[in-house]
Amino acid sequence: MKFNKTIFLLAYLMALAITPSLATSYEMEEPNSNLQRTTHFFHSRKQNRVSLTCDKNPKVCHIKGSAGSDCCKNKCVNFTIDVFNCGRCGKKCSFPKICCEGKCVNPRSNEKHCGKCGNKCDNRGSCVYGMCSYA
Repeated sequence: MKFNKTIFLLAYLMALAITPSLATSYEMEEPNSNLQRTTHFFHSRKQNRVSLTCDKNPKVCHIKGSAGSDCCKNKCVNFTIDVFNCGRCGKKCSFPKICCEGKCVNPRSNEKHCGKCGNKCDNRGSCVYGMCSYA
């Protein structure tokens, strides 16, 4: 119980320590200036977001963690595996096809991409329902 009271007291003191510095910076401003500052903050964030799009700056797609290195309709995509942009912008793979190496393939029957991209069946096997069959 004492531990909880101690934590609460520390949190309260930290809040008090922060509050005076915020209060003194706002005391000299007009009443509507907080609203103007908030509006300016969101406006500047929107401008930064627009400038980081791949149509204006294609290098954004090469950043680690990006969906892909290709830019399509202002989004980073990977033309080699994206079923909505397979090989080029807007080329959609129909069901049940998937995008492998920039081509729409049926993983249920394709010997080079049996069940998934890059899963190649041996010369003596064939792809049946997405599995390599050797019968």
